[in-house]
Amino acid sequence: MFTRFSIPTPFQVGPVNAYLAGRTLVDPGPGSEEAWSALLDELEAREMGPADVEQVLVTHPHPDHFGLAKRLREAGARVVASPTTAEVIADFEARLDYEQSFFVDFFETHGMARSTAETITDLPEVFLNVAPGVETDTTLEDGETVDVTGTALTAEAVQGHAAGETIFTYEADGEKRALVGDHVLPDITPNPLLQPPAEEGGERPRVLPAFNRSLASLREREFDRFLPGHREEITNPRERIGEILDAHDDRTENVREIVADGPTTAVEVMEELFDDLPATEYFSGMSEAVGHLDVLDDRGEVDAREQGGVVVWEVAE
Repeated sequence: MFTRFSIPTPFQVGPVNAYLAGRTLVDPGPGSEEAWSALLDELEAREMGPADVEQVLVTHPHPDHFGLAKRLREAGARVVASPTTAEVIADFEARLDYEQSFFVDFFETHGMARSTAETITDLPEVFLNVAPGVETDTTLEDGETVDVTGTALTAEAVQGHAAGETIFTYEADGEKRALVGDHVLPDITPNPLLQPPAEEGGERPRVLPAFNRSLASLREREFDRFLPGHREEITNPRERIGEILDAHDDRTENVREIVADGPTTAVEVMEELFDDLPATEYFSGMSEAVGHLDVLDDRGEVDAREQGGVVVWEVAE
């Protein structure tokens, strides 16, 4: 049903998968000239142009997935996304400002020098030029459907990789399939990136525990094929999800062993997990460290307390 386009990105993960069915395009790619040229070439090969795209579905609000939506909307397409994704992609710069203000303080509280925290939270600003704001024409709540070439795609809210993350499930050629964005990837483990509270002053989402629950629920269902946001199709969804959950469990056990040595900050956990991690990867590294500490905390295996103005973790009594 869907044809996959490989669209270049400026991100370490490499090209993003855009999917075309009829006049619907899913996750068109980042808002760069290189990506736009690649997308135009793919459309032209099918005797189409931007004005032939009638709707753009966005799985989640990361620049490599939504950046070209603005150009396509200007050409006449309607943009479809979850309410939370719609809010973020309408003004990605404002979202980034909010994340920066939250995580500078958060990282400092968890053992990082403030100057370092300011530096790493400033790094994503270079990607603002590939993430132009775009209005959403139709928002889909969990369980609502959208028509694509006569097939009903069901939007399903999932948690773990990004705020407002949505997968689209459908049936085609006698198979149960899903467009899964970055929720499940074929040969890399999706990073459950830290998220700030939904509202200022609210509680920080515990992303990795939520991701594990979301994956475990998805594994119980009979899917035949996943169409991921990067790399090749996944033809063994249940097995692949099991591999990701096993990798999470192994990393969580590694973190428990680190904390067992005595009061430990999240920064120290990150440094133990990853040798010589470049500053450009600190946000991902802290997402891993805090995420697995959250899992252990949910299990009652570790406790957090303040020590000299910094949060430290230790094995629970």
